[in-house]
Amino acid sequence: MSAYTRSESERRIAGLQQLMKDAGLDGCLVTQNVGIYYLAGSMQTGYLFVPAKGPAAYYVKRSLKRAEDESHVRVVELGSLRRFGGQLEGDYPALFAGNGSAGRPQIGADLDVMPAQQYLRFVEAVPQADWRDASALLRRQRSVKSEYEIGRIEAAARVAAASLEEGLRSLREGMTELELMTVIERKMREAGHIGLMRMRGYNQEIAAGMVAAGESAAVPTYFDGPAGGAGLTPAFPQSSSLRPIRRGEPILLDIGCCIDGYVIDQTRTAAIGRLPDELRRAYGTADAILRRTEASLKPGAVPEALYVQALSMAEDAGLSEHFMGFGRDQVKFLGHGIGLEIDEWPVLARGFTEPLEPGMVIAVEPKFTFPGAGVVGIENTYLLTENGCRALTLSPETLYEMPLDHP
Repeated sequence: MSAYTRSESERRIAGLQQLMKDAGLDGCLVTQNVGIYYLAGSMQTGYLFVPAKGPAAYYVKRSLKRAEDESHVRVVELGSLRRFGGQLEGDYPALFAGNGSAGRPQIGADLDVMPAQQYLRFVEAVPQADWRDASALLRRQRSVKSEYEIGRIEAAARVAAASLEEGLRSLREGMTELELMTVIERKMREAGHIGLMRMRGYNQEIAAGMVAAGESAAVPTYFDGPAGGAGLTPAFPQSSSLRPIRRGEPILLDIGCCIDGYVIDQTRTAAIGRLPDELRRAYGTADAILRRTEASLKPGAVPEALYVQALSMAEDAGLSEHFMGFGRDQVKFLGHGIGLEIDEWPVLARGFTEPLEPGMVIAVEPKFTFPGAGVVGIENTYLLTENGCRALTLSPETLYEMPLDHP
């Protein structure tokens, strides 16, 4: 098991405290397990309180022993939530003594992921504080990765590349999507993939990505991405199905791998035999969009502008209707930040106008959907460097057209 160091935790907490001071917050309560892990190094049930000044405290319900073993911050046994306000006030008397920036302490929280009922319970339990939404602040901090985080994503990229190669070696006409996905996923699991990839979006779930062929890949679904896949059942309407893979149709290999909590995201397109000319042309346009975006992906670039540039290229190619989905089911982005969650900031979409910074990690995924025929595209994950970007994805950037006599 690879865990980051105490000094890394201290740097993260110090960075959050500076952001809190700039935002006029006196404290921040982090309740989501991923956010707690990011700052404290443990993911046990409880809440992490970070004051704008001074040491943080991790209030743990279960398992206290494991939190004490793992956490880089002070661990406190969590009592009754009804008494949490008194527990906080006892641990941080200066903050609750009328010394806050607005008289009453201004406490931020991760309200984008906190259930409404839980928020109301906190308001009742800590009535002496004013509660504010710190979601954007927390997500902004996590958008820039440390060397440790980059190393974990690189490790995931190595596993994903080896697993895709294993899958392509096993590809046979007539095998089902699920059979091919199973080959890839088994290889990843054996190499340390934790078995899931976390998402922050409400009601959004993902397994290890998807393998989907032909019209199955183009089946619309609730998943907030350009292609979701038919899936096995309406109980999980995305990813691979039991449909056999046929020759001459696109096979979308959109896979991710999670090592030590950190995710890589990549997509490649394959076929048994040659793809129809229309789909080959669309794949070429996706590749051109990726290349143009890659050249523009540098510190100072505006995410919104990169998305608009891609829209323009799709329109020039006469493929606007098929870009990032089809019709009403098109998604309105080109790429997304990635790290502990697969849907981190920044997003290459309208409304994201803050310039990119070195250390951001972004997955760029131009894809084209053709109902009844399939989905083609390519996706790489990139690290923003001081002068440009570097691909973390290791799989060859090619359209895999496997010979019909593929052994």
